[in-house]
Amino acid sequence: MFKKLLTLALCLAFAVTIIPAVANAQAEKPKIGFLPGVVDPFYQVMEIGVRRAVEDFGLGEIVFSVADTWGPAEQTPLLDAMIARGDLDYLIIAPTDKEQMVAPLERALEAGIKIITVDTFLGDGDYVNGPVTFPISYIGSDNVEGGRIAGRALGDVLGGEGKVYIQNTNVGVSTTEQRGQGFKEAIAEFPGMELVGEDYNLDDANTSVEQTSAKLQAVPDLGGIFGVNVFSAQGAGTAVVNAGLGGQVQVIAFDATSFAIELLRQGNVTLVIAQKPYDMGYLAVEFAMADWAGVTSLPKRVTTGYAVITAENVDDPEIARFIYQVPE
Repeated sequence: MFKKLLTLALCLAFAVTIIPAVANAQAEKPKIGFLPGVVDPFYQVMEIGVRRAVEDFGLGEIVFSVADTWGPAEQTPLLDAMIARGDLDYLIIAPTDKEQMVAPLERALEAGIKIITVDTFLGDGDYVNGPVTFPISYIGSDNVEGGRIAGRALGDVLGGEGKVYIQNTNVGVSTTEQRGQGFKEAIAEFPGMELVGEDYNLDDANTSVEQTSAKLQAVPDLGGIFGVNVFSAQGAGTAVVNAGLGGQVQVIAFDATSFAIELLRQGNVTLVIAQKPYDMGYLAVEFAMADWAGVTSLPKRVTTGYAVITAENVDDPEIARFIYQVPE
């Protein structure tokens, strides 16, 4: 593990120190497009990272587009419009479905646009030996491990016993499927834990509230809930508060939105798992510039880690900096 981390650190150090000089020496610079999954605080922070890197590398314009709702039907037309421009060299994208977005992105590749995926992936995410290998890299969290962190935290706070529930988003989304998988693996380590359901809210916080409220009524002794993303955690937390069960039903929130942190401070959320979307966006631009400069040894998979936020450490500046701060 240490050797892998050292290799990655050396690779990124090379990118940071060498690439700007190479890029500045070139009269022509690449044009980069950024197509995140949906409008939410996670991707807004990622956009800040992308734009900062674009500024640092002196690239000027970033071609940006984002759908108001999640899904291939919404994302594909935006992708096609980017392809039709005819001037993009790289596309940084969070695919909204690991299978359905393969063919549309192959069209982009055929049009001369190189692909870097962030947060979510195509196929099985193995761009070396898997069914999809054309992206330069997949930069994102280890989502199975994120789910395990959530499951073990819930198991510990419940004393290894109790009924738990998963608030998920969409079937076919690589990241949230893996978080659910990791969570199930973790609670299986506690013989007294029982998973009593998993619902999919289609990235709609209102649907999440309705589903969670129904589950709280159906399972009055529910012990804990895992909200796998921004909308799921928001809906689950709201439903628990509305039911007057804050602090009784333990909620693990994935993604450190200001709302999740507010619920944490109130005692209505037990733990918040923060990803590092700024790093994902910034690194994606760095990788595009490295490829443009001729670097051929970029890793096909980069994990960006987590910060685990609790009521005890939320005011620690080293932890608080990972809260998703979105400009008004």
